[in-house]
Amino acid sequence: MIPTAMPGTIPPGTTSGTPQVLLAHHLEQLKLPTVLREYDKVARECARGGVDNPRYLLRLIELELIDRERRTVERRIRAARFPAVRSFDTFKFTAISTLYKMLILDLSRCEYILRRENINALGNSGTGKTHVALALGLAACQKGSRWRSPPSPHWSVSCSKLATYGACPSSSSSATWRWPSC
Repeated sequence: MIPTAMPGTIPPGTTSGTPQVLLAHHLEQLKLPTVLREYDKVARECARGGVDNPRYLLRLIELELIDRERRTVERRIRAARFPAVRSFDTFKFTAISTLYKMLILDLSRCEYILRRENINALGNSGTGKTHVALALGLAACQKGSRWRSPPSPHWSVSCSKLATYGACPSSSSSATWRWPSC
């Protein structure tokens, strides 16, 4: 005799619950939080616009990728442990008239990382060396590099070594320039 399900019960091996509950569970298991959060809103927008299913799915996946990239950059910035987050948007290039703005902005493209070069900046205090270093670190995190900011006592030790040797003795390739005064 084959066992049958009682009326009102769900046979074993079948899924229970509404499609929304199951979809939410599956999206959580697949670690797709943006799709979970946005699928209903995007579905309504696509239905109003007459968008077909592949384009609907494409929109959802694009949203997920954008959100993942944003969270990855945020994780890199937190992992860098910057003493303060500084960017070039807040740097006052006009305060130091002899500073080569184009050189600094060129460095923000982070090509020196690919070439495995160091950047050594020497100059008086209060001229923006730390701000530029932190902004370069932020730019590197945004471009996909991992960055670890040393505690500030290590920065002063590095600066004293640089003042003694003129360049970091342990580096094989470095770019050193004298930082302009105010």
